[in-house]
Amino acid sequence: MAGTRRYDLPEADGFTRAYWDAAAEGRLLIRRCGDCGRAHHYPREFCPYCWSESVTWENASGRATLYTWSVVHRNDLPPFGERTPYVAAVVDLAEGPRMSTEVVDVGVCALRAGMVLEVRFREGVPVFGPAQGPGVSMAG
Repeated sequence: MAGTRRYDLPEADGFTRAYWDAAAEGRLLIRRCGDCGRAHHYPREFCPYCWSESVTWENASGRATLYTWSVVHRNDLPPFGERTPYVAAVVDLAEGPRMSTEVVDVGVCALRAGMVLEVRFREGVPVFGPAQGPGVSMAG
């Protein structure tokens, strides 16, 4: 695969570099508006709700629930073909925003809407897997 472009790794720019640097450190960042208080994801330089430019980065908890998913059986872009089948998903972050991601470390038959997940990182890219530990809950 030497010299082949990988479509699973980000191309950070000046604005998103903070997001990708945090992910490389094992932290998930979201943006929060200082005017309306709402959190959003994907990172933007303005609030998509009130259009304010008073937005800042904040650490997300890394907790989420599974909203929807699709099992991908074919993808010709490197290196996705080597990973098939994989689960492309949308999760609801505990802070409110929805995020497109991949669900890992769970059998397809075990997936359920509302399943509690937590962030993991693969090569500096956030993915989600089943939450671990006693009393797994999104409450509180």
